[in-house]
Amino acid sequence: MSDRSALVLFSGGQDSTTTLAWALECHGRVETIGFDYGQRHAVELEQRGIVIAGLRRLNTDWDARLGDDHMLDLSDLGRISETALTRDAEIAFDDQGLPSTFVPGRNLLFFTYAAAIAFRRGLDVLVGGMCETDYSGYPDCRDTTLKSLQASLSLGMDRDVVIETPLMWVDKAGTWAMAHELGGDALVTLIRDDTHTCYLGDRTTKHAWGFGCGTCPACELRAAGWEQWKAQRL
Repeated sequence: MSDRSALVLFSGGQDSTTTLAWALECHGRVETIGFDYGQRHAVELEQRGIVIAGLRRLNTDWDARLGDDHMLDLSDLGRISETALTRDAEIAFDDQGLPSTFVPGRNLLFFTYAAAIAFRRGLDVLVGGMCETDYSGYPDCRDTTLKSLQASLSLGMDRDVVIETPLMWVDKAGTWAMAHELGGDALVTLIRDDTHTCYLGDRTTKHAWGFGCGTCPACELRAAGWEQWKAQRL
């Protein structure tokens, strides 16, 4: 436990919830920030409050450390990006292997806005659930990108800006395992039942690993991680 304060990029999904729990274990004061950028799976924004309330009930220490939640409207990003994550379009991969769900500049903007909020709020660390080992290969989720961004924000803010990414080298099975280590079965159940990952925003179909269409890349990745983690525990 450090005496530093953190601002966690929190979407309401599996990765950001695990990351938030990690930050609550590691930092003395934690706030959260979310972004409405016109994503197709906007249902995740509805789940944010449910998950935050669940985390508060789960652990009294987390409840005491968890401060304000900030929500920013970045709808212009959705209007200009024209990707499968912000409009009704087929999810596919281009010739370079980049998925059509890639929203150009998304995490760069997220961290820049988060750094501005952190500066005003006196928060020391920015924490994100980005993972270079995910299937997507999003360039703005890569370790080199975020290290470069950390340096640029530090120069631009004229203060040390620290970006932490606890999931960077962890696969989805490892993410389930980390959640279990942080909060036991109760946290795993919260993540399974209340977080949202499905790109199509489906919360009508429940699987062993949670709600989702079961066929989009995000669902397939989450399901595969669940099965692998379960197999490792046998």
